[in-house]
Amino acid sequence: MKRYFGTDGIRGKVNDELTAELAFEIGKSAAYTLKENGGKGFFLGKDTRISCDMLAAALTAGITAMGMDVYNCGVIPTPAVALITNLLGATAGIMVSASHNPPEFNGIKFIFSDGYKLSDSLEEKIEENL
Repeated sequence: MKRYFGTDGIRGKVNDELTAELAFEIGKSAAYTLKENGGKGFFLGKDTRISCDMLAAALTAGITAMGMDVYNCGVIPTPAVALITNLLGATAGIMVSASHNPPEFNGIKFIFSDGYKLSDSLEEKIEENL
């Protein structure tokens, strides 16, 4: 099985390694895997890369297809997504950003309900459920 998660989420060249189809499947798998965590759904933020809207829409479609809610936070820093995920009782947070990588890349970072990065075991479960 291919590993999608690296040291800080999923990253790749947009429309090559990281496609809308993959983001949709990741959204579905994350919702399925994390549903038992409870919470108010997913808080989703993004940076200003042009591909963020496509990836955010695909993630949202996958999550909502599994019956969970997504709250779009718009353009927001990653620490703010972590904070509101924790303070507002979310199932998890998602940040669409590739940080310091070139603009043709993007990434998907998951934040657990406690405001910290998902554990390796939860990332592995999301991958297994893809």
